Amino acid sequence: MSINRRSFFKFLSLTGITLAVGKESVAQSDKGQEVDFLSILYDSTHCVGCQSCEFACAEAHGLPEPVGAPEAGKIRKLDETNRSVINCYNTSKGEIYVKQQCMHCNEPACSSACLTNAMHKTKEGPVIWRGNKCMGCRYCMVSCPFDIPKFEFHSANPKIQKCNMCFDRLEERKIPACVENCPAEALVFGTRRELIKEARKRIVENPDTYVDQIYGEDEAGGTGILYLSSVPFNELGFRTNLQKTSYPELSKGFLYSVPTIFVLWPALLLGIHEATKNNHVKEDENE
Repeated sequence: MSINRRSFFKFLSLTGITLAVGKESVAQSDKGQEVDFLSILYDSTHCVGCQSCEFACAEAHGLPEPVGAPEAGKIRKLDETNRSVINCYNTSKGEIYVKQQCMHCNEPACSSACLTNAMHKTKEGPVIWRGNKCMGCRYCMVSCPFDIPKFEFHSANPKIQKCNMCFDRLEERKIPACVENCPAEALVFGTRRELIKEARKRIVENPDTYVDQIYGEDEAGGTGILYLSSVPFNELGFRTNLQKTSYPELSKGFLYSVPTIFVLWPALLLGIHEATKNNHVKEDENE
């Protein structure tokens, strides 16, 4: 396999600047500015466990129909064929259903860890995976504090599977399939600011119904999926020990204190990925 050395090292030098300086510059320019992302509010007190959201998600994304039903004490996990699942928990207030999917963090660790920007936080809010940029390192899976991205290990052409908040539907001015098909109106779609306002309104007006917390308002720096519950979130399997600041914040100081090789290594991998990808394109054109 031949690689154009001049193109490769030119790309490598540019990439090194981008990885070592670019992300930090963007973070500094955005610091302190609240971006009103599109979000989803899930009210667990409304959910009846009908799984309409699961089936709608599978149909919208060409995935197999969900297998099994929510059963108390039995946790159904996300995998490469399920971007969204409903589970049932035994709690201090009886059985409660909870939906799980990608949290669409305000500052996602998966995107920060991705060397090729295949995992991407859109300006609208959803975190999406772009297969044409992925080099298969799976750092996004390791970095996610919610254990969301899943890899198609048994596929000849593997993909990373995760909820993308129906980004293609949003571009068509439609709402996410799960929200549209929830008969109990447990899911509400809107901007993050208005959904937090709505969640607080429900808590104030119904103090005996809800715990005084919006999960996702501050967890991991804030997320695009927000939750309301009638019981403490630890009873519903949620991680309650997450830091309030975003996880990418942890690495900023480190990147400027490590030897140059650690900063250039991602650039090297990215350069190889781009050079070989372009080479494959040329080979295909010559066939």
